[in-house]
Amino acid sequence: MKLIKYIKKQFVWIVSILMAFLFIYAAASKWMDFENFQVQLAQSPLLSAYAGFISYGVIIVEFVLAICLCLPNTQKMALYGSLGLMSAFTFYIHTILHYSDFIPCSCGGILEKLGWTEHLIFNLFFVFLAFAAILYKERKENPNSKLFRPVWIAIACVAMSSGVVLVLFLRSEHIIKKENNFTRRFLQHPVMEDKNIDLGVNSYYFAGIVDGIIYLGNITAPLLMTKVDTNLQKVSQTKIEIDAKNHPFRSVQLQVKRPYYYLHDGSVPVIFRGKLGDSLASTLSYGDAFFNQLTVLDSMRFALRTQRRTDNQYTLALLDLNKEPKIALKTNVLEKQIDGVFDVDGLLASDPTKGTIAYTYFYRNQFILMDSALNVLNRFNTIDTTRIAKISITKLSDGKIKMNAPPFSVNKGYALHENLLFNRSNLKGKHEPAESWKSSSIIDVYRTDEQRYIGSFYIRNKNGKGMSSMLIDGPYLYVLVDQELQRYRIRAGAFK
Repeated sequence: MKLIKYIKKQFVWIVSILMAFLFIYAAASKWMDFENFQVQLAQSPLLSAYAGFISYGVIIVEFVLAICLCLPNTQKMALYGSLGLMSAFTFYIHTILHYSDFIPCSCGGILEKLGWTEHLIFNLFFVFLAFAAILYKERKENPNSKLFRPVWIAIACVAMSSGVVLVLFLRSEHIIKKENNFTRRFLQHPVMEDKNIDLGVNSYYFAGIVDGIIYLGNITAPLLMTKVDTNLQKVSQTKIEIDAKNHPFRSVQLQVKRPYYYLHDGSVPVIFRGKLGDSLASTLSYGDAFFNQLTVLDSMRFALRTQRRTDNQYTLALLDLNKEPKIALKTNVLEKQIDGVFDVDGLLASDPTKGTIAYTYFYRNQFILMDSALNVLNRFNTIDTTRIAKISITKLSDGKIKMNAPPFSVNKGYALHENLLFNRSNLKGKHEPAESWKSSSIIDVYRTDEQRYIGSFYIRNKNGKGMSSMLIDGPYLYVLVDQELQRYRIRAGAFK
């Protein structure tokens, strides 16, 4: 009985001390592991865009409330503030559990041992305590007054704090997906490695995939076509013979598109074509165009990147061997910022599932989507903020242009699949752990039918080397890391 009487008499102080202890403990845990807390908050599906100021703000508010709860003159105000803060935390967890694609972790200390549902119950308990303490204090200070006013003030605190979380959530989602300020959202295990095979050397690149066979080209052995089944169990090689060997080749590249394979070297205006299963490749095109990149559209049509004769600037072009003239320049696709060469440098590739073509700039945050006739469908931005290429160039006396300083590289490569672009970024975003960035390749995923960032994931380095290229086929992502070919299973719905 004495204990019950004591609790009744000191109820407000007991609640205030409990909440003060909770806030001090929570704030101290966050502060002692602040970098991890900020990184985890940046991965929140609700508050990613505001991780910077929220990470500081929450700690400061918790410390201030803890102090005010222990002072008689500020206790009532602090109880209302505690009710609002705990309501905000509760609304946040409720939204995470019911409206989030994935569940992050941003708790420290003993609270880390609680599941999110248990954490929700824990928070609701303290919301109830704060509300009860407010009413008890009001009744004790004004025994004859009605509790109408404090009840409505308490409800207003709950509504306002929950509303702030809601607004931050809606704004954060818009910023992250539409107007990203370079805050990455790492998805929860979107890909899982399930197989790998050692190829023996690290000079391979993906040439294509057809009927369950991965075709690899080799930089050091350009006429060697390597075939690996998609289960990564069988490896075979074919030595390609070409019908014209007297060209001054510099870098012969291999591409595969059913039912043919193609060999090309843009420094020599030649394209060879052979049928899959046949080791002989015959000249398909000679003298039609010089080029420095090529992607196969169909058996007689190719998208090229070439240099205009008038000013030596890069431009895209369509090579159609069934038309006359065969080459059609598309001068409006690549947009010059500085010199029209280095500033528009990038990678040209096509999507085998959709027939669309993409071009991603190396030194600025933009990729271009085109149809099979190289008509621009959309220009989208990646989440970093490098809109203007950061390069320094020098024009030599012979008219040639060279870089006189290392360029600021943004993007390193990509793969297309259906309506998604998997882009390998070369830049570290906000609130990202430096160690993970140094030990992995970062893949950012974007929609190709609208300006939307989906999320990111890591591909771990091998022997200190990052991935060199990637290929997507159905539910699998294939990557080359050092001399290893790795297969990752894409989790169903991971990028929806």
